[in-house]
Amino acid sequence: MRKILILALAAVALAAAQAQTVVTVATGAVGQELELSRAAAARYMALHPDVTVNVLETPDLTDNRQALYLQMFEAQSSDVDVFQIDVIWPGDMAEHFVDLYDYGAREVADQHFPAIIENNTVDGHLVGIPWFTDAGLLYYRTDLLAKYGFAGPPATWSELTSMAKTIQDGERAGGNPDFWGFVFQGNSYEGLTCDALEWVSSFGGGSIVSPAGVITINNPKAVAALETAASWVGTIAPNGVTSFDEESARNMFQAGNAAFMRNWPYAYSLGNASDSVIAGKFDVSPLPAGPDGSPAATLGGWQLAVSKYSKNPAAAADVALFFASYDEQKIRAVEGSYNPTVMALYQDKDVLAAVPFFGSLYDVFINAVARPSTATAPDYAAVSRAFYTGVHSVMTGQATAADAVAEIEADIEDVTGFPTGQP
Repeated sequence: MRKILILALAAVALAAAQAQTVVTVATGAVGQELELSRAAAARYMALHPDVTVNVLETPDLTDNRQALYLQMFEAQSSDVDVFQIDVIWPGDMAEHFVDLYDYGAREVADQHFPAIIENNTVDGHLVGIPWFTDAGLLYYRTDLLAKYGFAGPPATWSELTSMAKTIQDGERAGGNPDFWGFVFQGNSYEGLTCDALEWVSSFGGGSIVSPAGVITINNPKAVAALETAASWVGTIAPNGVTSFDEESARNMFQAGNAAFMRNWPYAYSLGNASDSVIAGKFDVSPLPAGPDGSPAATLGGWQLAVSKYSKNPAAAADVALFFASYDEQKIRAVEGSYNPTVMALYQDKDVLAAVPFFGSLYDVFINAVARPSTATAPDYAAVSRAFYTGVHSVMTGQATAADAVAEIEADIEDVTGFPTGQP
């Protein structure tokens, strides 16, 4: 009898194991992304004991993450069910994802920013549910601005350059030889495309390729913007900034060794953490403008897409919609300062208490400058690579800004066949 009971229990356990659905979510690890995703997975599993949600860490650099995804798609791998995808990827990757409208997304789509839903819709199919949005911001040390007599953050890049130099000189004279005026994303990757688009657009130099499909990067204002940015390297920014990504910049700023930083909203909650030396000593503002332009912030953000090679697309879609729900986006906003895509959260008192600038800088987020991913699809990756490679050559002193924009123009023309013109 005992043997029969043991065999019966084993059979029940095997059946339960076979009935268990496994959903793997590929996500990032910038800031608190990985921890927050694992916590969301735990909450989902508590509600759905028959589902196991695994969170897979992927590379921080967007270019490396994209390369990994493309390898999986080429193999039609079912190893990953849900992919965290950049706002610029839906057009290029749509063929690999299911239509979330077939899995309940139509009931919640109108909760999200319409522009992002439109961005994620390809041929009428919703290939990604918005998860969080982003726009570039200027972080600044309020205590140091006050110390050196500045009334507020800089309104122009010229003012930033001057203020950064004054603060840098003063802090170094005061005993901190590692202090710098300004840090940003200067490595040769998609992050530099975001930063450099802000510089160029704020100078009135256009958006690389216009929405109408005209290559506009080769113009005097774009040249002036890149010359200005290159002048920061080795003066108010370390020479190593040309190898910085988001976390490199954040680590230097959060260690108290920079006056200004360009970064995404996620750095806010980390900077105010209990173990941060700059907690309560910084704030954020719109990025500065060029001499004849207006402030520009590059639109960022990430979506959750379900692989059409998944063995459990319905369960995977349910996980994606849960991760992107009101309650989960609220947790990410409060704990990690990740910008919600659910519009109602911008009136949520808990969110605004945790991240006040979500209310005061709301216009920055909804009016951010889009990269030309739609106009150049399915060739955006090559277009961006041509742009950030050319910009990086200027930042490292390997090319003049005038030569670089001419080469960028030629490279993009080769890829797209688009005409050239002025912004």
